[in-house]
Amino acid sequence: MPTKKPTIDDVAALSGVGRTTVSRVLNGGPNVRAEVRERVQRAVTMLDYKVNVQARFLAGGASRQLTMVFASDLSSEPNSYYHSGLEIGALRACSEHGFTLSTVTVDPDAADRHQRILQLVTDRHSDGIVLTPPFSDDEALVRAIVAQHCPVVCVSGGPGVRSLAATVGIDDEAAGYAMARHQLSLGHRLFGYIDGLEGHLSASQRLDGFRRALREAGLAESTLIVARGNFTFRSGIEQATTLLSQAQRPTALVCANDDMAAGALLTVHRLGLAIPQDVSVSGFDDTPVSEIIWPPLTTIHQPIRRIGQRAIGVLVETINAGQQTTQAGFLAIPFHVVERSSTGRSALEAVR
Repeated sequence: MPTKKPTIDDVAALSGVGRTTVSRVLNGGPNVRAEVRERVQRAVTMLDYKVNVQARFLAGGASRQLTMVFASDLSSEPNSYYHSGLEIGALRACSEHGFTLSTVTVDPDAADRHQRILQLVTDRHSDGIVLTPPFSDDEALVRAIVAQHCPVVCVSGGPGVRSLAATVGIDDEAAGYAMARHQLSLGHRLFGYIDGLEGHLSASQRLDGFRRALREAGLAESTLIVARGNFTFRSGIEQATTLLSQAQRPTALVCANDDMAAGALLTVHRLGLAIPQDVSVSGFDDTPVSEIIWPPLTTIHQPIRRIGQRAIGVLVETINAGQQTTQAGFLAIPFHVVERSSTGRSALEAVR
């Protein structure tokens, strides 16, 4: 009589761990202690357990395809690296785990934006979804995807979605705080801040952290002038022009991403001001452009490719464990300040 083939649950029972942990070990996932990994591998050997990937996915009607959703109205200037960095990381992870990746661009202001994204789920075009900002902050959209029993991971999702699905990103508030502390350490006391799109929670959290550092330093709200950008090079030019025309010119311009910071640098050069002696300029993300502009840009290193890779990893772990929703919570990826030549002590502050 043929014997029943061992299952992943049999491996989990023999090794004394959950099936999610077994899945992580089998797929080479992180966050597993060496002792636990060895126990699972020993159980796999003892049971002669073999993963029949093709049968598993054909039986479930799954496509082994994952989707990453980006926001763009197709007429605006594209982000120079953020989207492609996430996609590179996601593609690497998909290649490692035998999945394919499709990317979809949706206008965040379109009336049918939810329907277009949900169609990917209801038509079974994808086994899992990665949402990027601002869709990753949309609680109603995340709830609707979860209700369809489709695993979803949110990149840099705000506090509201962290109780609904897995979220991967850096601590934006802490990063904004760290940049403010850097500028304060250089003696700056009057700041211009070019914020991102309205409603973009990651950007607003960076500004919250910046303001927290100023309060702790005993500085009044009036020492910070905020202008609204949209993450593009052009908006960096426009908003830096506005900020530097103030009666009391800021000695430091802080931008919510590197593209706007590059535009701000161009404006400072056009005005004939010296960087960093007259104006310090800093960005956010540490994209490739930050190293090739002049002077090289001080910025926050956000490991964008790693975030994309980890988001896919969470989806794969969830799918391989046979679960229909990701484990809600926030997976924090480390960041750090990258100090380059665009920031320094201000001659104007020394006079004041």
